[in-house]
Amino acid sequence: MTRNFTWLICLIAVATVLFSFTDDTRQPDLKKSMQRGKVIYGNYCQTCHMQNGLGIEGVFPPLAKSDYLMADRKRAIRQVLYGASGKMVVNGKTYNGNMSPTGLNAKQTADVLNYITNSWGNKAKMFTVEEVKAAQKK
Repeated sequence: MTRNFTWLICLIAVATVLFSFTDDTRQPDLKKSMQRGKVIYGNYCQTCHMQNGLGIEGVFPPLAKSDYLMADRKRAIRQVLYGASGKMVVNGKTYNGNMSPTGLNAKQTADVLNYITNSWGNKAKMFTVEEVKAAQKK
């Protein structure tokens, strides 16, 4: 009886540890992705959206604290991949321009989106390569 009780306690302890992990266990992965994304941002996005993500009012929309960016993950993925054109309202201001496709692969797209959506006052769950690939198919 004591041996079974000991095993039960051990099983409960292991289950408690396993199920206590939250998204915080992915934090190191997010930080690494954001580091790679920052470099990609500097090479592909910074010229228009500026180093601080504020863009240029009336010309290039802000990514910092951007309601438009944060409202639709799939749209954000597709715009990074395929570009964007036409009217968009960002933080109450209208923009009507063109953004060229970046030519980034799925991993690079996830990395740059992790940087953008977790910088300058933005906070989002981690974008994954699988999520980007799923958005590419549609």
